[in-house]
Amino acid sequence: MLCDQGGDLLGGFCGWFFRDKRALSVVQLTIGDMVLVAVGRHHPDPAGVTFDAVARQSAAQWRDSTIHVRRHRTLAAADLLEQLEITNFGEHGQALAVTMRVATDLAGVDAVKAGREAAVVTPTVEGDALSWRGNVMFRAEPVGALTIDNGVAELAWHVDLAAGRTWRLALSAHAVPEPADFAQIPVRDQPRFHEEPTGIAGTNLADLRALLLADPDHPADTYAAAGSPWYLTLFGRDSIWAARLLLPLGTDLAAGTLRALARRQGTRHERDAGQQPGKIPHELRPGAIATGQVRLNSRYYGTIDATPLWICLLHEAWRAGMPADEVRALTPNLAAAMGWLTGPDADPDSDGLVEYVPSVSGGLTHQGWKDSHDAFLHRDGRHPSAPLALCEVQGYAYAAASAAADLADAFGLPEAPLWREWAARLRDRFRSVFWIEDDSGRYPAIALDGTKQPVDGATSNMGHLLGTGLLDPAEAELVASRLSGPDMLTPYGLRTLSADSPMYNPFSYHRGSIWPHDTAIVMTGLAAEGRHDLAARMAHGIVRASEHFDGHTPELYVVLDGQPLAYPAACVPQAWSAAAVVRAASTLRSQKSDRFR
Repeated sequence: MLCDQGGDLLGGFCGWFFRDKRALSVVQLTIGDMVLVAVGRHHPDPAGVTFDAVARQSAAQWRDSTIHVRRHRTLAAADLLEQLEITNFGEHGQALAVTMRVATDLAGVDAVKAGREAAVVTPTVEGDALSWRGNVMFRAEPVGALTIDNGVAELAWHVDLAAGRTWRLALSAHAVPEPADFAQIPVRDQPRFHEEPTGIAGTNLADLRALLLADPDHPADTYAAAGSPWYLTLFGRDSIWAARLLLPLGTDLAAGTLRALARRQGTRHERDAGQQPGKIPHELRPGAIATGQVRLNSRYYGTIDATPLWICLLHEAWRAGMPADEVRALTPNLAAAMGWLTGPDADPDSDGLVEYVPSVSGGLTHQGWKDSHDAFLHRDGRHPSAPLALCEVQGYAYAAASAAADLADAFGLPEAPLWREWAARLRDRFRSVFWIEDDSGRYPAIALDGTKQPVDGATSNMGHLLGTGLLDPAEAELVASRLSGPDMLTPYGLRTLSADSPMYNPFSYHRGSIWPHDTAIVMTGLAAEGRHDLAARMAHGIVRASEHFDGHTPELYVVLDGQPLAYPAACVPQAWSAAAVVRAASTLRSQKSDRFR
């Protein structure tokens, strides 16, 4: 649920969302001509919040307020509950005209995020409830006088409130689940963690727990939905990274994520969905979605990195203690994933690099983690041509092939030598074509376009190569040094694009903003390369940013003039952002412990 600071839903980005639809778009409280002034908000857990306000007489702004308004809201799986209390602290009784405006457009989250307006749906009256097409039911107790104007329902109560007394109103809404291609269902069993972090890490872990969902086909398997409200479902890349970052706490989440994705691994070529044999899906939705020119099937495979990342997670979970029989059960999926990674689907022009061709049927333009339509551009503003080879994907692929070979040795698969040879060829190919140079020195380009022309400008993507084994020590040091410069590293994390680039915009989605998970991935890579000093600086930055946002770490944010600012419409909570803070806090604790040994 997204609302304003006082608890109202006023359209725009606001809404109560359920299974990728906006169940309610307007819930607005008014008390006569009084002005409601928000004075506090208490958010003790992800499912509950309390808003406090005072009501001022519009013609007597200079007087102390005597009317206090408290709204306590709770979210359950398919229900919204709100308890409203209006208390008169004055010496005399007051007659109050209380109204609640309620409406919805039943718009999809894709339309809401894109800012597309949808027509308001007119409710009908069913007994003591308002109903919108049978999808959403709304009740109030006590029942108010009802009027409906242009699809907006207005409930009204005349309240004679004596001095020192409180009037209460209970509101409830229920969203009726519809048939879905992929239904998000609540978690049956919480994953077990070795420890329960406290402080800022504990707040983030609580946020992540609120994003946990269960595989509808196997409810015992749990995964982290990417983020609320726009991506509250299973995402290949996001769910994998969240599980990877939390591996120090246990393997349950990783195992559930691996199995949920493996069950939906590609088995055939399906152009509109981007499905290919062995490929791990990008996202699964209750139904197809459309955002502008982007139209995605409910089961969409348009990602170039989820498959190697799935392999890496399987290997790391095995090394972290995932039971051998559970790992063995996934080796057929491992072989299929490696078949895709080393085959023509992942290298459409046969140049020895892993690359993608943007979909011509309305899918995503870019298929790495920076997947916005203008995520990276040539210095002159041109969009790069396809096929596109991303630098970090080559690192993921090298690490995946190496990990797969280790798993093959351990579980008796015959392909280990072939996969190691393939990885060695990829490393040589990367070294020969990705490195470019500017006034600050040599660094890997973010991508090669279809003509094998590098897309220049230092980006955070190069940091994802650290710890993959693709770089030799000297190359790793060049990358670490470049990322530590003031154009890239801020006190609150790593910029996605150098501030020295002509394409830099601190308020862009991927060309200058800061993503906590991005910084955390680089942090873990630096630690793997032995650069614990720089890893600690990045860990401190992530934790510092989370503290600024009261422990509810957003999907991304902006740093301007040394201060963090919110990015409009960012998901909060976001799984890999929350996991990034937990991992950063763990990194700092480990380093502190090491210093005192």
